[in-house]
Amino acid sequence: MSKIRLLFFFYFLLSTASVAQVLENYDGLWKSAREESWFGSNNQIELKLNLTAFPQSEFQIKLPAKSTVFIDQKLWQLTTGDTVFYKSVNELKAEFRKDSLDFTVVSPNLAPMNVGIKKLIGRIDGVDTSVISEGVPLLERFVPQSVKDFYFTGLFVIIFFLALYKLAYPYLLAVMLQPLAVISAEDFSESGNLQKFFSFDIIFYLLIVGMMISQTAVTGLVIFKKDWLETWIGLDFSSLLLIWLLGAFAILVLTIFKFIGIRVISYLFDLGKAEFSHFFYLLRLVVFGFALVLLVGAYFVANNFSELGSALTILITGFFWFYIFGVVGLFLIMMNRLSFKKYHLFTYLCIAELVPFLIFSKWIMFLGL
Repeated sequence: MSKIRLLFFFYFLLSTASVAQVLENYDGLWKSAREESWFGSNNQIELKLNLTAFPQSEFQIKLPAKSTVFIDQKLWQLTTGDTVFYKSVNELKAEFRKDSLDFTVVSPNLAPMNVGIKKLIGRIDGVDTSVISEGVPLLERFVPQSVKDFYFTGLFVIIFFLALYKLAYPYLLAVMLQPLAVISAEDFSESGNLQKFFSFDIIFYLLIVGMMISQTAVTGLVIFKKDWLETWIGLDFSSLLLIWLLGAFAILVLTIFKFIGIRVISYLFDLGKAEFSHFFYLLRLVVFGFALVLLVGAYFVANNFSELGSALTILITGFFWFYIFGVVGLFLIMMNRLSFKKYHLFTYLCIAELVPFLIFSKWIMFLGL
């Protein structure tokens, strides 16, 4: 009987050794980390961790798949699958040198049973204490909701302005967006209607085009220069919206200067009024190209943000060659429609289009696209 009692005693010690004592349960203290936005559900929750009580204890942290964890607004952990791991109170206190920490979880899989934090004495056997965090791209794990809000708000504003433009200038918009005009080159006829550049209808249209280009540029900064953008400007909705609007007006001003430059070069080469046809022919290609970029980008922003960088690289590269072929097409059209020597025409297009475009493309490559 004494041996049996001794066996039961050791069994009791072994069984109780694997049972953790819960000192504090944080499961009911989670709160939303931000207000609900127009697009998407709330995927951020936060709470405050107390590091002063029970300094010898450990936090048991349970996270769902595809979670990004921030402590005091700093990236701390990334997970690929459902994970449970432990972190001692003393380790956190030594790492952050604070008595309390703001703990934020961002994940598309948030649910009451998927995330939890408990302060324990002892550990539960059979729990995987590893966190898979190496080799996981940050953009795949964490997409600020403000970026999605900005993208679709900008897209909505552009479509809204296009609708207003169609109501005010239906004929002019049809001329501007007529795909067959790229082939037929109607703008090069003597009866061309685009002869008043500095009118409100043209400037308004150029502003809409500038908004399209600026939205692509800001999205590229979010993808390829995220750290710089976050440090100097910010990734919140208002900051992205502000830089988008400033970029749109800056592009409008640059577009006006480009037209003035084309007009001066056209005057020096004695091309008559060909600068109007030249400018609006290539502008039509710009609108078609960036419309495709924005629509494809909208799909990846809504469904698979991690692949947007690759898609944007392919789209921008495709637009580069699309524009180059457009300049070649412009050369062939002007060669057939104008009585002008070919080498003079080639020199004109190099000065007016190819050299500035290649310099701009080199600048884009320097930014990381």
